[in-house]
Amino acid sequence: MAASATKPPTVALSFFSSSLFASSARHEIPKLISVSNRNSNSTASKSAAKPLSISCQVATIPILSFTGEKIGETFLDLKSAPPETARAVVHRGIITDLRNKRRGTASTLTRAEVRGGGRKPYPQKKTGGARRGSQRTPLRPGGGVVFGPKPKDWSIKINKKEKKLAMSTALSSATESMICVEEFGEKFEKPRTKDFIEAMARWGLDPKEKVMFLMMDVSDTVGLSSRNIGTLRMLTPRTLNLFDILNSDKLVLTPDTVDFLNGRYGAEYSEEGDDEDEEGGEVEEEEEGIQGVEVVAPEGNADATS
Repeated sequence: MAASATKPPTVALSFFSSSLFASSARHEIPKLISVSNRNSNSTASKSAAKPLSISCQVATIPILSFTGEKIGETFLDLKSAPPETARAVVHRGIITDLRNKRRGTASTLTRAEVRGGGRKPYPQKKTGGARRGSQRTPLRPGGGVVFGPKPKDWSIKINKKEKKLAMSTALSSATESMICVEEFGEKFEKPRTKDFIEAMARWGLDPKEKVMFLMMDVSDTVGLSSRNIGTLRMLTPRTLNLFDILNSDKLVLTPDTVDFLNGRYGAEYSEEGDDEDEEGGEVEEEEEGIQGVEVVAPEGNADATS
């Protein structure tokens, strides 16, 4: 009896065993926060939060010669989204690219579109089998497809500034695996894959790794020498895309492409200046056209004025 009296009661672990739902008198009910205090705390947190702003990150990239020797350094100064939103911006850009690549031409036939099946295969009764009204039912081979794909437009839109920010953010995040090689378009006398692989080895690149080359202009010799390497991507500014940047292990640039990236995605680039120049050019053309045309008054109006 004494042992049973001193035995502590068993407590069932459940959601309601929390202090908020305890029925014991020793548990105090938590105090509720007033609405005024909650609003003041939220406003204080909002005021304390820092506004998101686009920053520029300067990265130093080594310049290698065709023989693999370091001959200098260059810098890459690109705009980058804040850490809080960088991942979301790049994700939105890559999803837009992948969805816009989809043709959406997949199409299947329903039981109403497939050929045949107009005659009832066998009588409704006295056969011992399940009743069937058509041979083109989705349950039989050669029948229609239930909920199959139909032609669809998968494309979505993204703002130009957001797309450009995603590209620059992805490039700035890949600066650790970037190298700059001097112009080597004229170094190859004839197309030969073995020579290109030897050049990659001198630059510290492994043909088994995914390597992306970004060049302003790809010569025929370089293009033919590198096209048999399955892990290599040879791109120009026109074909530059987010997927290849994020999918590559190494990125190889040239001095001209570094200048292009700094001018296109750097801090000094401004779209407003380009728009103003275009508008100014259109206005000047209109003024020149107006000056070159002589205004001749009709005879009837001249008589009326006189």
